[in-house]
Amino acid sequence: MRLLLATLATALILLAGCSAPREDAHTLTVAATAVPHAEILKQVQPILAKEGVNLQIRVFADYVQPNTQVAEKNIDLNYFQTKPYLDAFNREHGTHLVIVTGVHIEPFGAYSRKYKSIDQLPDGASVTLPNDPSNNSRALLLLAKHGLITLKDPANEMSTQKDITANPKHLKFRELEAAMLPRTLDEVDLALINTNYALAAGLNPTTDALLIEDKNSPYVNYLVGRPDNQDDPRVQKLAKALNSPEVKAFIEQKYHGAVLPAF
Repeated sequence: MRLLLATLATALILLAGCSAPREDAHTLTVAATAVPHAEILKQVQPILAKEGVNLQIRVFADYVQPNTQVAEKNIDLNYFQTKPYLDAFNREHGTHLVIVTGVHIEPFGAYSRKYKSIDQLPDGASVTLPNDPSNNSRALLLLAKHGLITLKDPANEMSTQKDITANPKHLKFRELEAAMLPRTLDEVDLALINTNYALAAGLNPTTDALLIEDKNSPYVNYLVGRPDNQDDPRVQKLAKALNSPEVKAFIEQKYHGAVLPAF
């Protein structure tokens, strides 16, 4: 009798172990920054639910962990980054994350609480920039486009401060983690801020930015996965939903030009 009970208990444990993946097979986890990425993902949760996919959103405040967690297979996908950032991350960390689909553009902006116009920026002004390679370059390219600095190659998406060939206003640069930049507005003359962090800080890029990228910005924000799951039917359902007319309408109505559909 004891042997029979032990056998039954073992069988139940094995059955329980086999049934867990079936439950998870309907779940898709996505790492995202809070604004606007998680807000956009919430719009597609009901769409995916009708198709049998349980979309779970994991919100992160930084740009490193979302990629690390996907690479380590703790999370299925992420949605927060541009291609230059992804390329730099893969190169520096030896990862092989891949683009699934493009969703939106966040025009990158320069902000100030001290000045109402970029023309008022004084000689020797203090300027904060993102410290990650792709966004740092993006900030420099924006400054160069508006004549505040000159770069060796204005088309180089990976330009650094070493590529500055002229700085007529003698701008003094300080590089910080992107999420920290809104907090520097009371301390510096100008801060170059990613739109997701600007929105989270209560800034309106279309009215508050002294400089801002136009609608032709190449910095699309992508849904990103791994080679082993990019063709997963659940992933493709999410990609289709993120490129739907419903999401396009939501982006246009919610963000009023601060975020632009890329499809």
